[in-house]
Amino acid sequence: MEMLVVFGLIFVALVLFVTELISSDITAIGILVALVVLEPFTGVAARDAIAGFASPATVTIIAMYILSEGIQQTGIVERLGVYLARLTQGDEMRLLGATVGTTSVSAGIVNNTPVVAVFIPMITKLAERAHISPSKLLLPLSYAAMLGGTLTLIGTSTNILASDLSRQLLNHPISMFEFTPLGVVVLVVGSTYLFTVGRWLTPARIDPLADLTEEFELEAHLWRVNVRKTSPLVGQRVDNVTADLSATEALDLDLLQIERDGESFVATATDQTIEPGDVFIVRGKRSAVDQFASKHDLRTRPTEDISEDDFADDGSILVEAVTLPDSRLVDVTVDETKLDTQFDTTVLAIRRGEDVIREGLEDVQIESGDTLLLQTIPEKIEYLTESGVLVPIEGIDEERLEPDADPEDVAPLSPKTPIAVGIMAAVIGIAAVGLYPIVIAALGGVFAMVVTGCLTASDAYDAVSWNIIFLLAGVLPLGVAMQRSGGAEFIASLLVSSANILPVVLVLLLFYLLTGLLANIITPVASVVLMIPVAVDTASQIGADGFAFLLAVTFAGSAAFMTPIGYQTNLMVYGPGGYKFTDYLRVGGPLQLLLSVVTTVGIVTLFGV
Repeated sequence: MEMLVVFGLIFVALVLFVTELISSDITAIGILVALVVLEPFTGVAARDAIAGFASPATVTIIAMYILSEGIQQTGIVERLGVYLARLTQGDEMRLLGATVGTTSVSAGIVNNTPVVAVFIPMITKLAERAHISPSKLLLPLSYAAMLGGTLTLIGTSTNILASDLSRQLLNHPISMFEFTPLGVVVLVVGSTYLFTVGRWLTPARIDPLADLTEEFELEAHLWRVNVRKTSPLVGQRVDNVTADLSATEALDLDLLQIERDGESFVATATDQTIEPGDVFIVRGKRSAVDQFASKHDLRTRPTEDISEDDFADDGSILVEAVTLPDSRLVDVTVDETKLDTQFDTTVLAIRRGEDVIREGLEDVQIESGDTLLLQTIPEKIEYLTESGVLVPIEGIDEERLEPDADPEDVAPLSPKTPIAVGIMAAVIGIAAVGLYPIVIAALGGVFAMVVTGCLTASDAYDAVSWNIIFLLAGVLPLGVAMQRSGGAEFIASLLVSSANILPVVLVLLLFYLLTGLLANIITPVASVVLMIPVAVDTASQIGADGFAFLLAVTFAGSAAFMTPIGYQTNLMVYGPGGYKFTDYLRVGGPLQLLLSVVTTVGIVTLFGV
């Protein structure tokens, strides 16, 4: 009965993780509560349930988020853009090599999510300058970040979690560079695949020469409307009309811009009054525009092309921006974001993978990884970027990407750069030699970052992806329940039977494949928590090395290449690349199978079974 209850909770958790009816972090908290409520069956008391928040793995991951932010603020990653422009010179293979090389190495030291966030606009702009589809580079960018995470203990949160589980189950915490040789092999093989077969399989979904209005296919949704002398809108302020239109008229229509005598004004940001002869640029279906024009005595002009250049006057710009997984816009409708009223920013379209949403935008709920086409002003998008709400794909400083650009002029480093780099190096060195546990070294690094002024205290708190932390702390008790109820041992006994048919090496490969499939469907963190106890139990029953099986699960957790939902960086490039869901399966499937064999052979060779 105990096992059935725990398996039932796991099943519910998996369903919620896959369907995303509730966000994964909230699902994890719900499961945590259920484990305590059902303590007679699960064996998880309240203290055990909340122990995940004090787990060395959880605390270490929090610290690593903060340390990564300290490195991020030095400007080192932005400086790489200058060197990328110099190295690539518009050549696709060079650009792909630079993308994979710099991203993978960076992700081995710094949290890969902010690295990818910085690289998306940089790589997109370099690709467009070289007349290469950004789609050819953004998926390899994500995969390279995942491959680089296998280089060190701090490369991914799953590595840190696996080390803590290894300490608990095997009395063998993983050291900083213990599996680096295996990570190097995985990175080399994975990179070779991306340069060859992967390059051929990766589609070119985005036209590098397309205007933004063309890219989002807005030709039939942007119109010019003339203001007649007899219009009741004459004499009213433009921003008031815009607010009234949004609040009172049941039309799927936005007033974007007003044009007058060669000048343009952003409708949500100007205090200009409407005059006869003014021209409005509006977004909406033709039927809605005609209805608006009829009501206010306006004249809808014949169909004419409205391009990105029409929004480039007097401070107005079109920006393509991605919503990050921890953005406050996620799971909020466009209307609820108040972007138009509070930030003078209007959503013109939303790209979700291969689909583009252009109608009924106010009621559309924004999802992680969505690409928004925005009409805004530079200072507002700058604020939204700095606050972590959005990552603009367009709007990168063109001068920064000139091959002859002076790095000091266009990408200056912070005066605190040597201190921040020194602190990070000290943390890695202390953990590597075993002077102190990684959790203490990392917390010491956080203290040093704040005390030396590399980060403010508010920056430190803002740097943490708290949804990941709650997800991790919430699913850890599931692993405890699996062990105490006998569930892990029961599943292990079922898998042990495979050892009667298969060699131990193939059983190891089986665990890699099972964990990899789970990581693609749910989260890597949850898959590692569920599979490591089973893997260790199985190894114990068949007389194999538990650490080898733990490593197989750990590496498989970082190999969620086959879906956009398996790993955060995959989701981040989903919209900007215009990918189909099947693109991940087509490019990532062969890579995952290849690495399953390579990793298994590497574990056997380097660690034994």
